[in-house]
Amino acid sequence: MINDIDLMHLRRCVELAAEALEAGDEPFGSILAAGDGTVLMEDRNRVAGGDHTQHPEFALARWAANHLTPEQRSEATVYTSGEHCPMCAAAHGWVGLGRIVYASSSEQLAGWLRELGAAEPKVRTLRIQDVIRDTPVEGPVPELAEQVKELHRRMRSAPQA
Repeated sequence: MINDIDLMHLRRCVELAAEALEAGDEPFGSILAAGDGTVLMEDRNRVAGGDHTQHPEFALARWAANHLTPEQRSEATVYTSGEHCPMCAAAHGWVGLGRIVYASSSEQLAGWLRELGAAEPKVRTLRIQDVIRDTPVEGPVPELAEQVKELHRRMRSAPQA
């Protein structure tokens, strides 16, 4: 069940996604929170330079592997503006992170891309549960998903340099 702390962190993820867009990147943002809700790390998408593995969820998984014990990782929550892609879901699972809470789903993103006439991503959009098992997953959050949709609309309507 999504609570007020979850919503606070998800709102920050949407802000990070907006920061990514303003920096010329794809609009995705994520937070890693300890079991007590304390923010440990946050990041935004950084794929504009050409390295398409520079997703925030992947960066959080790497950071957690290097800085947290296995117990701390299992108690942590990853919050994100968009449901993990298969690469990020696998990294999450391999590192042993806990709960995932997202604002918008992969299914929603795929639909928005079709609506906007954008090309499909090179990697299939899969539900997190189709990639990893035994991880609590919650989302989407409709009011925040609408904000994420607007960021994707803005990205695809922006003039290309």
